Amino acid sequence: MSLIIAEIGTSHEGSVEKARQLVDACVQSGADCIKFQWVYADEILHPNTGMVKLPGGDIPLYERFRQLECKPSFYKEMLDYVHSKGCLFCCSPFGVRSMQELLEIKPDFVKIASPELNHFPMLQTLAEFRAAQKSRGENVIPVIISSGVSKLSDIENALEIIGTENVSLLHCITSYPAPETEYNLLVISNLQKIFGVKTGVSDHSLDPVLVPVLSTVCGGTIIEKHITLSRKNSGLDDPVALEPEQFALMVHTVHQAEAVLRHYGAEEGFKRACTQLAEQFGEQKVNEALGNGVKKLASSETANYGRTNRSLHFMRSMKAGEKVSACDVAVLRTEKILTPGISPAFLSEICGKTLCRDAADGEGVLFSHFIR
Repeated sequence: MSLIIAEIGTSHEGSVEKARQLVDACVQSGADCIKFQWVYADEILHPNTGMVKLPGGDIPLYERFRQLECKPSFYKEMLDYVHSKGCLFCCSPFGVRSMQELLEIKPDFVKIASPELNHFPMLQTLAEFRAAQKSRGENVIPVIISSGVSKLSDIENALEIIGTENVSLLHCITSYPAPETEYNLLVISNLQKIFGVKTGVSDHSLDPVLVPVLSTVCGGTIIEKHITLSRKNSGLDDPVALEPEQFALMVHTVHQAEAVLRHYGAEEGFKRACTQLAEQFGEQKVNEALGNGVKKLASSETANYGRTNRSLHFMRSMKAGEKVSACDVAVLRTEKILTPGISPAFLSEICGKTLCRDAADGEGVLFSHFIR
């Protein structure tokens, strides 16, 4: 049976009452696991990153994330409530602080979102925690990693830090919404063979059936999809989330596909499921969604590579001749209007270096800031 994750994310908008309503909707829709996001704006973005369009008008994206910040007690209350409903609790942190606080409340799963696949300081914090668990003879905390806006080498680098024990990998397209025809779902079984971990899909497409069912018959064992009480709500991900009835439909069709696989076996079950989907969506669309199985950036996310995932940014304006300290730079998403920087892998190397030219607040850190 697939693990079906209902991604609440930040759709609760900081309201305990709304969060409980969303959890109830997840349970009633058949989710096995319910996921939140542990947000601190300064772990994600620079204040000058640009604007985001919302139903109420344009707002600085940084300020929107600040509005979504909650105290650790909120997440502990949600964990307890999710458990009281018989479901598992999962959460995505976005930096070292949120990772440490998340680990303190003992979630059932830690989720690494696609943009944080190269947040090496955060991944190292998780790896050290898992190593300490192992040294005490405990089971290491399960980790689920999304691989949107990434290349094979990015996945390799993350797994080198975290390891593969009790780790699952989700194929993903970092585009909102993501086109079903770009999903390349045959890559799911190939990723499983390459890395030796369980695989699945984090689905940002709008349809509740095509991608989840195809991922199941392609060997995926985890499905993650956003849920909302209404797509008309003002949450950042609400426009691409499933409403409860749609989520329940997804769960139903996935379980039907699993029954077909059990009855007919993997190869024949795959053929029968694809034939049924072709009757609903057309053979061409099904074949396009299956793709060729080669891991590559999807067309809709290519422009996001280097902007959505993490790079180094200056946290203040600096003059040539100044030395860069750890507090002068941060591992951030570039997102809207700023320039991307170099990989977070170089964080320790640039600390203590002297600038050879001026740097603007928020600008991406480049090697040219240090080499004439």
